[in-house]
Amino acid sequence: MSLPEHPVASIGFNPGADDRILLAGDGSDLPTMRIALATLSPKARGQVFVEVQSESDVTELAAPGRFSVSWLVRDRGQSLRRSVDAWLSEMLPVSGFDDHTVYAWIASDGDARILSSN
Repeated sequence: MSLPEHPVASIGFNPGADDRILLAGDGSDLPTMRIALATLSPKARGQVFVEVQSESDVTELAAPGRFSVSWLVRDRGQSLRRSVDAWLSEMLPVSGFDDHTVYAWIASDGDARILSSN
């Protein structure tokens, strides 16, 4: 396995043991996402979204057993942003009584957005 140009430590990837984790990006972000996934505990849980142009770009991606990996194919009209927004709307805590936090790493060439549970 070759290391990405920017190792996981350089992106500040440091989720807590009980966090629900979201990793999202496109095919060019796979090397960094692979390293991030490899650093996680086998008990970690979360979601990975990878946006690719066509089905031929889908490849194997190892993740802890409590992760779901979704390949989003642009040729089918699937969108990273819509998928991330939908996942976050379900997973962001909506009150101070929720017992989990979300730790997200989202690669994008767009503008940064504030994530909030309010």
